[in-house]
Amino acid sequence: MKVVVIGGTGLIGSKLVEKLNAHGHEAVPAAPSTGVDTLTGEGLAEVLRGASVVVDVSNSPSFADDAVMEFFRTSTTNLLKAESEAGVTHHVALSVVGTERLQESGYFRAKQAQEELIKESGIPYSIVHATQFFEFVKGIAEAATEGDTVRLAPVGIRPVHSDDVAAAVGRTAVGTPVDGVVEVAGPDTFQLDELIREGLAARNDPRTVVTDPHARYFGAELRETTLLPGPDAHIAETGFSDWLARQK
Repeated sequence: MKVVVIGGTGLIGSKLVEKLNAHGHEAVPAAPSTGVDTLTGEGLAEVLRGASVVVDVSNSPSFADDAVMEFFRTSTTNLLKAESEAGVTHHVALSVVGTERLQESGYFRAKQAQEELIKESGIPYSIVHATQFFEFVKGIAEAATEGDTVRLAPVGIRPVHSDDVAAAVGRTAVGTPVDGVVEVAGPDTFQLDELIREGLAARNDPRTVVTDPHARYFGAELRETTLLPGPDAHIAETGFSDWLARQK
């Protein structure tokens, strides 16, 4: 089976390509560095020739509201059009648990727009909602930092290892389209402020994490369950503390 991975040179994409090829599939990484640009359409027709499945794990280079909306609207529209012309029979996209509950955030409004385009395309699809990756703890902290203080809400989160996300996306890609959303999350539930506090301490980062119920998460105020998956989520095996220990 030929599977084209859009964003196939990034954190998740490179792991996914490796896993799919190891299982005997023809996984092709597609990114600007390989001559494929979803914003301009360059290289799409060529790379999709003979593909059964397209997996989109790409991300916007900018999180600014207008830029991220433009990225996901344009790239997804171009990609879906090229897939339709190529006869692709399964579109898989990686998105985020809680996207529909985070619409105060420009980034998540853009992700929601991406999902709506996929649902309306007529191409059989599967959307994988993942909780935040262990590797993104630093990014969450950066977004919430003012001076030497990191303000975060005490709400639930089940972070997940990127390897486990890639595995879940791979299983979905080679399976039957669900025409809906599947979720994947890590095994442990943390409070967001405690998770970032633990992650920063492991890096000897001197910033102080302040618990603030009204602290915003990429522009959105959070409720207790905003970032948590539903009861049918696939629960991955790798724990955050085990992953942290391997980073030292």
